[in-house]
Amino acid sequence: MKKLLITGVSGFLGYHVCQLASTSTQQQWEIYGTYFSHDIQIAGIKLIKTNLAHYQSLKQIFAQIQPDAVIHTAAISQPNYCQNHPDESHAVNVTASINIAELCAEKSIPLAFTSTDLVFDGKNAPYKETDTVNPVNLYGEQKVLAEQGMLAKYPLTAVCRMPLMFGNLTPTATSFLQNFIQTLIAGKELNLFIDEFRTPASGNTAATGLLLVLTKNLQGIIHLGGAERISRYDFGQLMVKTFNLPATGLKACRQADVKMSAPRPQDVSLDSSQAFAWGYQPLFIQQELEAIKKYIQVD
Repeated sequence: MKKLLITGVSGFLGYHVCQLASTSTQQQWEIYGTYFSHDIQIAGIKLIKTNLAHYQSLKQIFAQIQPDAVIHTAAISQPNYCQNHPDESHAVNVTASINIAELCAEKSIPLAFTSTDLVFDGKNAPYKETDTVNPVNLYGEQKVLAEQGMLAKYPLTAVCRMPLMFGNLTPTATSFLQNFIQTLIAGKELNLFIDEFRTPASGNTAATGLLLVLTKNLQGIIHLGGAERISRYDFGQLMVKTFNLPATGLKACRQADVKMSAPRPQDVSLDSSQAFAWGYQPLFIQQELEAIKKYIQVD
């Protein structure tokens, strides 16, 4: 049985990848997962607590496991936090990622890396893989540096640009969906942007895309966006409808109305037609929400 190493399994996406990979019928994996900030137990997964920013620890993990493939999801992914903690986030988002690419290159094993739609400035969407990157915040800049550094070290890396993600909570992570729901249930105002557009996908769909990339041994830059472009406010309307939530608290606002540490691009919708042609089939948002409805607590 081949060994799959997944980094960041205590995170939202990493956990979903673990769950899907462990039940995959296409490929039977012996799965190893790394975590650091949140202790976690996942049935059937061999877990290792480590700081990926420490190169010797990372090198030791590769030497002990001898993985046949790697999915690198670990990151400090909150743009505002990255903006305020540049050195800490650079060590994880850039340096550790490039080190992982170098270690994978030594054994010529498949590597899927999760980048972001925030590598773009939001002025010329929808974005294809060949479009010029121009991030407006530090998190996006770090992901660009990671992409470039990893491909330089290991050109066979699959750089998967991921969209905004939502879905079921995990033992150690939530998506923005849970906060949105709880805010409305509590009778508070939920202010969502009408001028910020993304191509969201559920955690399960995103994980399916990553495993597809690995199964097909794809390389280079790949967009794994959702099936449709939508504003955060319109997403909120679909959420209210699907989960039968009180709509009175849902309010429209603009990016300029909210002060944030990290600047935000307005439209980083991804053109994922290339991945669609390879068999990546995300559901429409309404379908995504319906599919996870039974797992979401709304009372």
